[in-house]
Amino acid sequence: MKLWDKGVELDSIIERFTTGRDTELDPALVEFDILGSIAHARMLASVGLISADDAQLLTGELRRLYSRAAKAGLRIEPGVEDIHSQVELMLTRALGDAGRKIHTGRSRNDQVLLDLKMFMRASIQKIVGSINELAECLLRLSEKYREYLLPGYTHLQIAMPSSFGMWYASYAESLAEDLIPLQSAYRLVNRNPLGSAAGYGTSLPLDRQMTTSLLGFEALNINSMHAQMTRGKCERTLAAALAGVASTLGRMAADICLYLAPNFNFFRLPAELSTGSSIMPHKQNPDVFELLRAHCNRLQSAPMNLTLLSANLNSGYHRDYQLGKEVIMPIFGELEESLRLMLHSMPQLQPRVGIMDDPLYREAFSVELVNEAVARGLPFRAAYQKVAHSMQDDDFSPPTRLHHSHVGSIGNLGNDRVAAALKAETERFRFHDVERCLQQLLQED
Repeated sequence: MKLWDKGVELDSIIERFTTGRDTELDPALVEFDILGSIAHARMLASVGLISADDAQLLTGELRRLYSRAAKAGLRIEPGVEDIHSQVELMLTRALGDAGRKIHTGRSRNDQVLLDLKMFMRASIQKIVGSINELAECLLRLSEKYREYLLPGYTHLQIAMPSSFGMWYASYAESLAEDLIPLQSAYRLVNRNPLGSAAGYGTSLPLDRQMTTSLLGFEALNINSMHAQMTRGKCERTLAAALAGVASTLGRMAADICLYLAPNFNFFRLPAELSTGSSIMPHKQNPDVFELLRAHCNRLQSAPMNLTLLSANLNSGYHRDYQLGKEVIMPIFGELEESLRLMLHSMPQLQPRVGIMDDPLYREAFSVELVNEAVARGLPFRAAYQKVAHSMQDDDFSPPTRLHHSHVGSIGNLGNDRVAAALKAETERFRFHDVERCLQQLLQED
């Protein structure tokens, strides 16, 4: 079954090529297709395009399909083009002519776009939840190891004292900031395209604001032509925001790989997290972090991939957009797994105590001596020269205590502020508004 079927059998080679990976990817859209259809049926009845009885039949059967899909999914049958065709086929089998009315005032274009937006919206919510869990874990570890000093580096040369507390918290704050571009992407996604049909509206008297409210969208894609032009734009913007999260994770994984090297030896890697060598019995390889780094680097290619897919397309719908699904939909699973693996692994890494006691790092304390002299009244440049000369003359004794008190320093991490920022940025998504609307859709009229 095809929603556009006119009774002419399509060449099998062309059919396989044009279907692409839809049968593989579409099952992830089924619950959203059903929810969109419930809202659409209720709207059609409200404007008199279908009867109240038909709307009740449709919404009742759609809720049964939703329950079935939520438990075990829905299989796309052989010969059925996609999940949208499958849902309509099942409605028609169960309800006859009433089932055939569900596509009134709707094109597959706005139907697919609606499903994708709802899928992306729900997937963002899961990613935000995982970001929160990892950031909160890092803040706990920061507090636990806040007194453990760690060398700080610039240009990969020893720079100044840092700490494990600062290191963990830096990535927690980075994740909190990653939520900001993700909010912008979410707001683009959280706009209702339903009723734009194939991109030019319809002569039927649809109530597009009603479906916007029923489906919990923040706003409506007003212009029907623009609604279709958001295909590609939303995916590209969202991929860039997700790539920002991947960049944070990838950098953290790169740090860990470096810090686990014997030349650094800042962490101890439990054997349970490492792999070995087939020839070298002593090896404990940090493969999990190397693969996390690779996954995150690959994820950062997605925005360019999506940009090139739509780079030379004029206005209106093009089948090129189908390939965008193959880029954006798998990203969520790959990033979610990366976040989960990092969350699982981080508490098991064991920071080493007393790293900065090694004479190798004594010069990292030079700025402390400069600042002590400045605090006694010596001009900074003079203090700098004095300490530099003492180091050249090998008359340098690093301080035994550190005095870092400003917010964000190793003596005052400001983790409470980072936690508050994380909470505030998460609340700006207002996920509960969407959840409430969708739950109401699934309740009996």
